[in-house]
Amino acid sequence: MKDQDNMLVRQGWLPEFLAAANIETVQTEYEVLHLMRQCANHFSFTHFLVTRFPANAQQRFAERLMVSNWPADLVRKYDAMNLFHISRLALDTGATKLPVQGDSSLLAPADWENTQAGEAVALAESHGLSTSTAFLLHSTTSDPYLMMFSGIRKPLSRPELAELHFAALQLFECLEKTFTAATAGREKLSSREVECLRWAAAGKSSDEIAVILGISVYTVSSYFKSVTRKLKAVNRMQAIAIAMRLRLI
Repeated sequence: MKDQDNMLVRQGWLPEFLAAANIETVQTEYEVLHLMRQCANHFSFTHFLVTRFPANAQQRFAERLMVSNWPADLVRKYDAMNLFHISRLALDTGATKLPVQGDSSLLAPADWENTQAGEAVALAESHGLSTSTAFLLHSTTSDPYLMMFSGIRKPLSRPELAELHFAALQLFECLEKTFTAATAGREKLSSREVECLRWAAAGKSSDEIAVILGISVYTVSSYFKSVTRKLKAVNRMQAIAIAMRLRLI
């Protein structure tokens, strides 16, 4: 009887959640964050994130992260390892359209001979990321993204997995809508400003960008000040992250 009662509760949750996650009413990333927190709580997860899929090592984890409740210390330490693009999380989700479930080793390199593998597992375990469920999702412009829910619960059952997957699709639809709304509200960047952002995202310093573009370092700095203001960012790294999120670069 208890299992039947739980199933009735679960059947009632998804329609209510989808009604709340209506793309016609959700306007901001804060609202999406709130919905993701509700979704995570419902499935007994403690952590969640949405990030751009790591195509290479040029952009670090923190620069790709879009929506997350990960502690700043966890983000900083994992970013410093520079493992995201070679992690099991990236490789496993990139190889299938189906949800991927795994343990703390999802954040570790797929190659266990990598000396940082144990360190990545220990970091995940220390923050309660013992079990994770991840999805590869694509925007309407075919850009790949990852959504992941993590915690210390046992792996999801098949009905739970199907339910979470559908909820994830709805959440991502809402999140993508905020990209469009945010883009419309930003001042337009000049071609030079976009060039500077692209080179910075590729890891180039202001001195290197100046040489590449044939302009002075002072001019490069002026472009970045302008970009930071237009994108309402607090620094260059955040400006790059926002520009990537808005598909400006």
